[in-house]
Amino acid sequence: MPLTIRPATENDQVAIRRLIAEVHLPGMNLQWPNFVVAEEDQEFVGLGQVKSHGDGSRELASIAVLPKQQGEGVGTAVINALLAREAGVVLHLSCRRELEGYYERFGFGRVEGAEYPPYFRRTTRMANLITRFFGIHLIVMRREAAG
Repeated sequence: MPLTIRPATENDQVAIRRLIAEVHLPGMNLQWPNFVVAEEDQEFVGLGQVKSHGDGSRELASIAVLPKQQGEGVGTAVINALLAREAGVVLHLSCRRELEGYYERFGFGRVEGAEYPPYFRRTTRMANLITRFFGIHLIVMRREAAG
């Protein structure tokens, strides 16, 4: 069967947490109403969310694809579905520096620290203190609202 993208339901909450853990993404703020899920042959193969922060910023986050499905367009389909749902909204994301080119394809551009919304200023500073020990550098990117 073809890939289908649909809004998550409450029944998906356990599967969302399971896939996020499997691909080693942070397990914070995983609220099913924020997610879309990708299914193929009625199997959960990917997901993603847009979440809101206290400073008013919105974040494209938790983009996860089953390892065996990576490179097959699942992540692209999930991101496109989320961007369509959030067309009139400025979105931010944080990612490893080596993923910058991937997200540029969707209209995101890197922003420097002075331009970060308060949420990203706070969390990126803390995360980079830890991740630099592992040779990982996080960046913040922004996509302007589509007309």
